[in-house]
Amino acid sequence: MNSPVLAASLKKYQYTFHTVVPFNSKKDKLLQLNFTATNTELTNEILEDENRFANYIKQEIKNANALYGIGGYAEYRSFYNKSNVFDADKPGEEPRRLHLGIDIWGDAGTAVFAFMGGMVHSFAFNNRAGDYGATLILLHQLDGISFYSLYGHISLNDINNIQAGSYVIRGEKIAHFGEPAENGNWPPHLHFQIIHDLEMNKGDYPGVCAYGKKEKYLNNCPNPDLVLNMMQYAV
Repeated sequence: MNSPVLAASLKKYQYTFHTVVPFNSKKDKLLQLNFTATNTELTNEILEDENRFANYIKQEIKNANALYGIGGYAEYRSFYNKSNVFDADKPGEEPRRLHLGIDIWGDAGTAVFAFMGGMVHSFAFNNRAGDYGATLILLHQLDGISFYSLYGHISLNDINNIQAGSYVIRGEKIAHFGEPAENGNWPPHLHFQIIHDLEMNKGDYPGVCAYGKKEKYLNNCPNPDLVLNMMQYAV
């Protein structure tokens, strides 16, 4: 894989990318959220109650006077044990806990834009509890390198009237943050992920991997902040 070359190209063209969500770095604040086991405020009682979890995130963002909560790339999240979506493929194997994208937490209905031109590769409604829910994957090219961007937990309406093979332009509104009923029963947010090799998948790709496979998956899924360019503003 030439993902280091992809990462270099993303960094090279970073200044040309459109914002993925509405964000003005001169006035908008971002709160970096911590979903590792070191966050002792995030109890099992909160995590196991969809409404309490959503209220926790909303209150944390409000307390910080921030527009969004953000973070999660290469973060080890123990809370994935609440869904069998992240169980091991075979008995005795390591479950999936390492997050491969960046999550942007905000209000349902928040607009999502194409950071550059591309083509609709595939989409799906991954409707298991804890899964992506409505999911869109775009195909792009930079310096002759093909790669993909994945948008998880979006609105179901966003994938109802699109077709694989259709083109999108830079800055085009392509999605919105979905409600829990359509986003895998999560608090509203966008899971944004860059993928070099989609490995024959359509409408889906792992957003979480086993820690023991992190080298493979982090190499195939470079840091999405190379596109977002937002983490530098998080506090």
